[in-house]
Amino acid sequence: MARYVKLADAQDLPFWRRPEALLFVMAFSMPIAFATWTALLNNFVIEVGGFDGSDNGWLHTVREIPGFFAVGVIAIIIFMREQVLGLVSLVLLGVATALTAQFPSLGGILTITMLSSIGFHYYETVNQSLQLQWLPKDRAPKMLGYLLATGSAATLLCYLLIVFTWEALGLSYNLVYMVSGGITAALALFCMFAYPQFEAPHPQVKKMVLRRRYWLYYALQFMAGARRQIFMVFAGFMMVEKFGFAVHEVTALFLINLVINMGVAPLLGHVVHRFGERNALLFEYVGLFTVFLAYGGIYMFGWGVVLAAVLYVIDHVFFGLALALKTYFQKIADPGDIAPTAAVAFTINHIAAVVLPALLGYLWLVSPAGVFGLAAGMAGVSFLLALLIPRHPEPGNETIFARPIAMRPAQ
Repeated sequence: MARYVKLADAQDLPFWRRPEALLFVMAFSMPIAFATWTALLNNFVIEVGGFDGSDNGWLHTVREIPGFFAVGVIAIIIFMREQVLGLVSLVLLGVATALTAQFPSLGGILTITMLSSIGFHYYETVNQSLQLQWLPKDRAPKMLGYLLATGSAATLLCYLLIVFTWEALGLSYNLVYMVSGGITAALALFCMFAYPQFEAPHPQVKKMVLRRRYWLYYALQFMAGARRQIFMVFAGFMMVEKFGFAVHEVTALFLINLVINMGVAPLLGHVVHRFGERNALLFEYVGLFTVFLAYGGIYMFGWGVVLAAVLYVIDHVFFGLALALKTYFQKIADPGDIAPTAAVAFTINHIAAVVLPALLGYLWLVSPAGVFGLAAGMAGVSFLLALLIPRHPEPGNETIFARPIAMRPAQ
């Protein structure tokens, strides 16, 4: 029988069984499967699956379909607690990752990717909701930074093992996928039995929530999804297709990136806390605009592999500032809106993500520079939207057009 503990009483539990500890275990568990899958993916689909740019675009379109339907979380939490749903989703991600290399054909890869993506996106939707419910507003930016660093540490561990053992031990795709996916699933099962069910003080609305006063948050989520997909799909693919990176070389690049992000991620939380969501997001979008233009320059002007690798690392650092978007919403939201809005936001985030990879896969065959130019334009639009965030967002003061008044009735 599950034990239920109110959030206010959870501080009486041993430190390792508190809600914050569960968030950190989950943050560590998920990247073991997902980061390994990502590190091997480009080489796996090219060397084993024989993918070209168009096939790769379709793969990522399929991968993002569950994100588009993340709004289905709202229906599921009517019957299942968010905490349970998050851990079940984590198990699905682990099991699907473990089986990835068993299906090396185009159809097989797309199918197993769909299953792992359901686990990943439903986990991420619930995880974001639990973070914003369980973390106090005054500590949330810093804690989100530490959670990001924890995920980076798990990813770093995976990358180190791949870099130093892939060639030395002659590892196979199947073995690495099986081990990484199995560990994630095992940790998720441990969390199911080791932690009580935590009850937040504000019951969540269990229906779709769309409020006019959240419109800027929705718009920023849409642009973030479109912009990030271009990076996720094509930046790593470029390193393999254009520069011929092998598995251990791609992973070494990821490794460098993770070492930097482990140190930077906690600082990003402090930056958001110190300078506010508006300034943090503006800085992020200026940086991403510059990086994407430089990516295009690699194809237009023949710039070399060193610049491409440096840009890849810088790209990740700027994306870390996206935690400011979470805390912006936490500050303007009704407490009961967090779970349903997290689901709606994930769906909005993935509207473009479902369409763009497949379409841009065809553009990639003609003009890779054009793909990155489009991403730079999206970063520019995001910058303009971020200008509308007030210095001190709160309910009733969601944008610079709203008057800072007390909380208004739900709209």
